[in-house]
Amino acid sequence: MDDTSQPNNANAWTRRRFLQSSAAAAVLAGAGGQLMAGQDSRQATPLPQKACRPLMVGSANGLKPMDAVFGRLTQKPKPATPLEVVVAAVNIVEDDPDDHSVGLGGIPNEDGVVELDASCMDGRTHKAGAVAALQKIRNPSCVAKLVMERTDHVLLVGEGALRFAKAHGFKEENLLTEEARQMWLEWKEDHSQDDDWLPPGPLGGELHSRAGRVVPFTWGTINCLAIDALGDIAGVTTTSGLSYKIPGRVGDSPIIGAGLYVDNQVGAAGATGRGEASLQNCSAFAIVELMRAGLDPQKACLEAIKRVVDHTEPRLRDKNGRPNFGLIFYALAKDGRYGSASIWSSSQFAVHDGTHARLEESAYLYEAPPPTTKPAGRP
Repeated sequence: MDDTSQPNNANAWTRRRFLQSSAAAAVLAGAGGQLMAGQDSRQATPLPQKACRPLMVGSANGLKPMDAVFGRLTQKPKPATPLEVVVAAVNIVEDDPDDHSVGLGGIPNEDGVVELDASCMDGRTHKAGAVAALQKIRNPSCVAKLVMERTDHVLLVGEGALRFAKAHGFKEENLLTEEARQMWLEWKEDHSQDDDWLPPGPLGGELHSRAGRVVPFTWGTINCLAIDALGDIAGVTTTSGLSYKIPGRVGDSPIIGAGLYVDNQVGAAGATGRGEASLQNCSAFAIVELMRAGLDPQKACLEAIKRVVDHTEPRLRDKNGRPNFGLIFYALAKDGRYGSASIWSSSQFAVHDGTHARLEESAYLYEAPPPTTKPAGRP
């Protein structure tokens, strides 16, 4: 990658700057957990084992939910666990019909059916639970938590996940709101001139197309990470996935190590954005391992973003060789440090440090807005 394509910004992080940093020598060289040549893993300095204070970190759409639930981390006489708190936070967004990236009101697949994915992980036990392609249940994060707590499995999918949810008292409902249905219908009518779906309007030729109208796509998600006063960590990621996806498509959100990973000795990481990119690079796991090797959370997220960029296939690059999609990572370290990084500038993430919830700027690689009209790979 040519440095001339990189921004001159304090938040930007180039490959050259990363390789020149003193932290680079401690980065893990491979999945086997070995440090780079010449380094003795026994000499690596462990992160402090006590959290500085309760903290929540995650995607920007978690800002208000964090404010609503943070007090449960510190309530007396018995605080809620970090896992209980992060699931309660994302439930607020899953229940919001106006948020079209998760839960009720999520944008459906190409058949007009809402399919949901979610995962959660508890640092205290290192156990995880997840569901994928779950229909008719608005809170997949709650079902994922039950998979973790009430089964010997980690991931349930499709009809099996639905039967499991119903066995535990979850009620089926139609998750396709009227607004989401209209959005899906516009996509059906406008995405091709070679089918029999026609938008409203006068008959004849070009008048069938809503000229200039952008059909909204979403590939949003909510990720939330938390640490309590005891230093225990948990995380959750939940989504309705890529708009108008092929039925059965599963992104990174329910995959432990891709859209979410927690290690109570080190920290946690999560992702939102193009799930395929995070899946192909095991990004959440990579970020936690980079923190284990000594990088701070922001630099770990930036290195993971760089790996995604380096591995992006040609069809998903713009004319300048940059990815034509968006991806954001979030990380929380055992000692209370935190950070986020995005492919593109102008991304934000939510933080609650016990005083109030706020948005902070994510670090980034490229000074430009990400694509907003179509998901990556779509013509």
